[in-house]
Amino acid sequence: MDQNENGVADPLDIVQTARKEVENRTKYQSAYYEDGYPPDREGVCTDVIWRGLMGIDIELKELIDQDIKANPSLYPRVNDQPDANIDFRRVPNQFVFLERHAESLTTEFIPGDPKNLAEWQPGDIVVYVEGTDHTGIISDKRAKDGVPYLIHNAPPFAAEIKLSSYSQPIAGHFRWKYENQ
Repeated sequence: MDQNENGVADPLDIVQTARKEVENRTKYQSAYYEDGYPPDREGVCTDVIWRGLMGIDIELKELIDQDIKANPSLYPRVNDQPDANIDFRRVPNQFVFLERHAESLTTEFIPGDPKNLAEWQPGDIVVYVEGTDHTGIISDKRAKDGVPYLIHNAPPFAAEIKLSSYSQPIAGHFRWKYENQ
Protein backbone atom coordinates (compact mmCIF):
# COMPACT_ATOMS: atom_id res chain seq x y z
CA MET A 1 0.00 0.00 0.00
CA ASP A 2 1.10 3.53 -0.78
CA GLN A 3 -2.01 5.49 0.13
CA ASN A 4 -0.25 8.85 0.26
CA GLU A 5 1.24 8.12 -3.20
CA ASN A 6 4.77 9.24 -2.30
CA GLY A 7 6.45 6.22 -3.90
CA VAL A 8 7.20 4.56 -0.53
CA ALA A 9 5.18 1.65 0.86
CA ASP A 10 3.13 2.71 3.89
CA PRO A 11 4.93 0.41 6.38
CA LEU A 12 8.25 1.94 5.33
CA ASP A 13 6.79 5.46 5.63
CA ILE A 14 5.93 4.60 9.25
CA VAL A 15 9.45 3.28 9.89
CA GLN A 16 11.20 6.21 8.22
CA THR A 17 9.11 8.74 10.14
CA ALA A 18 9.62 6.92 13.45
CA ARG A 19 13.36 6.64 12.75
CA LYS A 20 13.56 10.45 12.74
CA GLU A 21 13.12 10.16 16.52
CA VAL A 22 16.38 8.19 16.64
CA GLU A 23 18.20 10.47 14.19
CA ASN A 24 17.12 13.54 16.18
CA ARG A 25 18.05 11.82 19.44
CA THR A 26 14.65 12.83 20.78
CA LYS A 27 15.12 13.25 24.52
CA TYR A 28 12.99 11.04 26.74
CA GLN A 29 10.85 13.56 28.59
CA SER A 30 7.64 12.52 30.28
CA ALA A 31 5.44 15.57 30.82
CA TYR A 32 1.93 16.91 30.37
CA TYR A 33 1.45 19.35 27.48
CA GLU A 34 -1.52 21.72 27.26
CA ASP A 35 -2.08 21.03 23.55
CA GLY A 36 -1.27 17.33 23.94
CA TYR A 37 1.81 17.31 21.74
CA PRO A 38 5.34 17.54 23.12
CA PRO A 39 7.97 19.69 21.41
CA ASP A 40 9.72 17.98 18.48
CA ARG A 41 12.90 17.25 20.46
CA GLU A 42 11.07 15.66 23.44
CA GLY A 43 8.92 12.59 23.85
CA VAL A 44 8.26 9.17 25.27
CA CYS A 45 7.65 5.76 23.71
CA THR A 46 4.04 6.53 22.74
CA ASP A 47 5.21 9.59 20.82
CA VAL A 48 7.21 7.29 18.53
CA ILE A 49 3.91 5.61 17.62
CA TRP A 50 1.80 8.66 16.75
CA ARG A 51 4.74 10.35 15.06
CA GLY A 52 5.44 7.21 13.02
CA LEU A 53 1.81 6.98 11.91
CA MET A 54 1.96 10.63 10.80
CA GLY A 55 4.20 9.27 8.03
CA ILE A 56 1.05 7.84 6.46
CA ASP A 57 -1.14 10.80 7.42
CA ILE A 58 -2.80 9.03 10.36
CA GLU A 59 -3.80 11.40 13.17
CA LEU A 60 -3.68 8.89 16.05
CA LYS A 61 -4.59 11.52 18.64
CA GLU A 62 -7.82 12.35 16.83
CA LEU A 63 -8.72 8.67 16.37
CA ILE A 64 -8.04 7.76 20.00
CA ASP A 65 -9.88 10.84 21.27
CA GLN A 66 -12.94 9.88 19.17
CA ASP A 67 -12.87 6.26 20.37
CA ILE A 68 -12.48 7.30 24.02
CA LYS A 69 -15.38 9.72 23.69
CA ALA A 70 -17.57 6.93 22.29
CA ASN A 71 -16.29 4.19 24.64
CA PRO A 72 -14.72 5.73 27.76
CA SER A 73 -15.25 2.65 29.93
CA LEU A 74 -12.97 0.58 27.67
CA TYR A 75 -9.95 2.74 28.42
CA PRO A 76 -8.31 1.99 31.81
CA ARG A 77 -6.37 5.24 32.08
CA VAL A 78 -9.40 7.46 31.40
CA ASN A 79 -11.65 6.71 34.41
CA ASP A 80 -14.64 8.35 32.67
CA GLN A 81 -12.77 11.68 32.59
CA PRO A 82 -11.20 11.96 29.12
CA ASP A 83 -8.28 14.33 28.76
CA ALA A 84 -7.34 14.91 25.13
CA ASN A 85 -4.03 16.43 26.23
CA ILE A 86 -2.67 13.11 27.51
CA ASP A 87 -4.95 10.13 26.75
CA PHE A 88 -3.40 9.34 23.36
CA ARG A 89 0.10 9.33 24.92
CA ARG A 90 -0.62 6.56 27.43
CA VAL A 91 0.49 3.03 26.57
CA PRO A 92 -2.63 1.30 28.00
CA ASN A 93 -4.85 3.60 25.94
CA GLN A 94 -2.89 2.99 22.74
CA PHE A 95 -3.04 -0.73 23.53
CA VAL A 96 -6.86 -0.71 23.83
CA PHE A 97 -7.19 1.36 20.66
CA LEU A 98 -4.90 -0.95 18.68
CA GLU A 99 -6.71 -4.06 19.95
CA ARG A 100 -9.93 -2.55 18.64
CA HIS A 101 -8.77 -1.03 15.35
CA ALA A 102 -5.55 -2.69 14.13
CA GLU A 103 -4.74 -6.20 13.02
CA SER A 104 -3.63 -8.30 16.00
CA LEU A 105 -0.66 -10.54 15.30
CA THR A 106 1.37 -13.11 17.19
CA THR A 107 2.95 -12.03 20.46
CA GLU A 108 5.22 -15.07 20.43
CA PHE A 109 8.72 -13.96 19.50
CA ILE A 110 11.12 -16.81 18.72
CA PRO A 111 14.69 -15.77 17.84
CA GLY A 112 16.28 -18.32 15.53
CA ASP A 113 12.93 -19.36 13.99
CA PRO A 114 12.82 -17.90 10.45
CA LYS A 115 9.08 -18.52 10.08
CA ASN A 116 8.33 -16.67 13.32
CA LEU A 117 10.79 -13.86 12.59
CA ALA A 118 9.07 -13.28 9.23
CA GLU A 119 5.88 -12.40 11.11
CA TRP A 120 7.55 -9.30 12.58
CA GLN A 121 7.37 -6.77 9.76
CA PRO A 122 8.50 -3.15 9.39
CA GLY A 123 5.89 -0.72 10.68
CA ASP A 124 4.34 -3.21 13.11
CA ILE A 125 3.64 -1.85 16.59
CA VAL A 126 4.73 -3.76 19.69
CA VAL A 127 3.22 -3.12 23.14
CA TYR A 128 4.43 -4.19 26.57
CA VAL A 129 2.20 -3.80 29.65
CA GLU A 130 3.73 -6.14 32.23
CA GLY A 131 6.25 -4.31 34.38
CA THR A 132 6.87 -0.96 32.71
CA ASP A 133 4.34 0.07 30.05
CA HIS A 134 6.24 0.48 26.80
CA THR A 135 5.74 0.50 23.03
CA GLY A 136 7.73 0.75 19.82
CA ILE A 137 7.71 0.21 16.06
CA ILE A 138 9.40 -2.68 14.26
CA SER A 139 12.18 -1.36 12.04
CA ASP A 140 13.13 -2.43 8.53
CA LYS A 141 16.57 -3.15 9.96
CA ARG A 142 17.46 -6.69 11.07
CA ALA A 143 20.45 -8.17 12.83
CA LYS A 144 22.54 -10.87 11.15
CA ASP A 145 20.51 -13.49 13.04
CA GLY A 146 17.27 -12.17 11.50
CA VAL A 147 15.98 -10.48 14.66
CA PRO A 148 14.25 -7.19 13.80
CA TYR A 149 15.11 -3.94 15.49
CA LEU A 150 12.64 -1.89 17.52
CA ILE A 151 12.39 1.89 17.28
CA HIS A 152 11.42 3.21 20.70
CA ASN A 153 12.05 5.97 23.20
CA ALA A 154 13.35 5.15 26.68
CA PRO A 155 15.75 7.13 28.83
CA PRO A 156 17.87 8.92 27.84
CA PHE A 157 16.61 9.22 24.22
CA ALA A 158 15.02 7.45 21.26
CA ALA A 159 16.98 4.48 19.93
CA GLU A 160 16.83 1.50 17.62
CA ILE A 161 17.56 -1.76 19.46
CA LYS A 162 17.24 -5.48 18.77
CA LEU A 163 13.74 -6.62 19.64
CA SER A 164 15.27 -9.46 21.66
CA SER A 165 17.08 -7.00 23.94
CA TYR A 166 13.82 -5.84 25.53
CA SER A 167 13.05 -8.50 28.12
CA GLN A 168 9.41 -7.85 29.09
CA PRO A 169 6.70 -10.14 27.68
CA ILE A 170 5.07 -8.78 24.54
CA ALA A 171 1.40 -8.02 25.26
CA GLY A 172 0.45 -6.87 21.78
CA HIS A 173 1.78 -6.97 18.24
CA PHE A 174 -0.25 -4.98 15.74
CA ARG A 175 -0.28 -3.98 12.09
CA TRP A 176 -2.15 -0.91 10.94
CA LYS A 177 -5.12 -1.74 8.70
CA TYR A 178 -3.93 0.37 5.78
CA GLU A 179 -7.17 0.00 3.85
CA ASN A 180 -8.98 1.91 6.64
CA GLN A 181 -7.30 5.18 5.80
